[in-house]
Amino acid sequence: MPPDLTLPQATRRTSIIAESRCGCRTLGQSTATTTSTSSPAGSSPSHQFWFVLPGAMTFSEILDRVGSMGSFQYLHVTLLALPILGIANHNLLQIFTATTPAHYCRPPPNASIRPWVLPLDPSGKPEKCLRFIYLPNASLPNDTQGATEPCLNGWIYNSTRDTIVTEWDLVCSSNKLKEMAQSVFMAGILVGGPVFGDLSDRFGRKPILTWSYLILAASGSGAAFSPSLSVYMIFRFLCGFSISGISLSTVILNVEWVPTSMRAISSTSIGYCYTIGQFILSGLAYAIPQWRWLQLTASVPFFIFSLLSWWVPESIRWLVLSGKFSKALKTLQRVATFNGKKEEGKNITVEELKFSLQKDIDSVKIKYGLSDLFRVSILRRLTFCLSLAWFSTGFAYYSLAMGVEEFGVNIYILQIIFGGVDIPAKFITILSISYLGRRITQGFLLLLAGGAILGLIFVSSEMPLVRTGLAVFGKGCLSGSFSCLFLYTSELYPTVVRQTGMGVSNSWARVGSMIAPLVKITGEVQPYIPNAIFGTTAILGGSAAFFLLETLNRPLPETIEDLEDWLQQVKKTKQEPEAEKSLQTIPLKAAGLDPS
Repeated sequence: MPPDLTLPQATRRTSIIAESRCGCRTLGQSTATTTSTSSPAGSSPSHQFWFVLPGAMTFSEILDRVGSMGSFQYLHVTLLALPILGIANHNLLQIFTATTPAHYCRPPPNASIRPWVLPLDPSGKPEKCLRFIYLPNASLPNDTQGATEPCLNGWIYNSTRDTIVTEWDLVCSSNKLKEMAQSVFMAGILVGGPVFGDLSDRFGRKPILTWSYLILAASGSGAAFSPSLSVYMIFRFLCGFSISGISLSTVILNVEWVPTSMRAISSTSIGYCYTIGQFILSGLAYAIPQWRWLQLTASVPFFIFSLLSWWVPESIRWLVLSGKFSKALKTLQRVATFNGKKEEGKNITVEELKFSLQKDIDSVKIKYGLSDLFRVSILRRLTFCLSLAWFSTGFAYYSLAMGVEEFGVNIYILQIIFGGVDIPAKFITILSISYLGRRITQGFLLLLAGGAILGLIFVSSEMPLVRTGLAVFGKGCLSGSFSCLFLYTSELYPTVVRQTGMGVSNSWARVGSMIAPLVKITGEVQPYIPNAIFGTTAILGGSAAFFLLETLNRPLPETIEDLEDWLQQVKKTKQEPEAEKSLQTIPLKAAGLDPS
């Protein structure tokens, strides 16, 4: 509030900003005297008010004081990254727990001891789902002619692996149940996105992260002891549900505790843990041929991760916005002590925290929800473009990642190759997003992936190495796209709706991964249809990325107003060159020097 200069001579106390020895800004007081001739004589009231000068310290500056990239940040990122090793195991687990081995009909119990003759399919291979009708006391047909029937007595599997397919006979008419199990898992991730997004905004990032670890550990272990496919699907749904909470909280806690200049590196480092997890999955699957033990092995470590997560600090921004200033201050001081800057931490005050995040505090009075992502123009644009990019990435990625069996290569070796391509892909991605920017990187990664998938249409199945090469290249681009999207999305949405926006956008990747198995069924009509759909969708997603704002070297937007101001700055920057061109062109025409 500005001073009332119409008052008579009075003594007023004003709050000013004074520089302390540590270079920070602290509150002080001074006395100012003003006079006026327009007030009644004899009145001399004393008024006290607060006057805040501009230039209060930002949260980034406070984070620098406690150590923006010290020992704490390295340990913090490590604790967030380690569980991601296991997330890869759960996402891709059905590659090995739901492998479909070679199989054929089991002979009737009253069949003779003569060799069991199988009918042949149109390609000359033994039928997997039909057998000759065998009549008691009659001889078996000695050729491929004769009436056939389904495998009424089950199947014989040529495999040493124990999978859900062999245990519950998910072949022939029941083969779609295998794809349904994966879709149910992805449905859990889809539902978990908006649910955990809202819960973390209400109760904090850390509690949601801890509970998500516990849910994944319990439901994953429960799946290992499932007595039936339906129970297995329920537990797998809960696994996917909890993975959404882990992914969202990990991204937010990483972004909010790491300085702007290091976000790309820390995000990509966490992404590399997912890559390493794919190597671990191949090794575990090779060493553990029983699917129940493999499921249990992938789940138990999350009990340990839930205990380790208690050390992970809560988001300072969330604490301040929730009015928990003292807890936020203690957290910052603990970080400062860990980084060897204990004195700097002691000098931070609650007032400084309030000043640094005043805009956030004011904005929290206005409640934002899911509807605001579509009500506000700039958020609607971001949500549409990001949702399309997320959908196309998940849609195309899981079409390749879960189709390992289709390329005619050893699944253990191919899974290692699929995981290995992520190393150069993500390294190139981090260089690109750090120098070229997020928007260009995101757009071209999806365009290249779409081109590779469309290329599979023109390569014969008799050329498995070429097809595998295209698939590996496409999968690498899509892995880079995921890494870029997690960082890019968290940087585009303002703090007040960041978690909700992340949840909604990320959910579209799960919608894509759910639909991908169903699209593969269209290959029974024409073999090229699935790849045509996957490739075209990836190209559309890449095109949508070019309509987003560039976030390279920009601070995180705190409010919707920050985002709108940012958009206006971009428009103004684009209009200035056009105005200069028009100013240069008009004088030439006026002087009769029109080049035409």
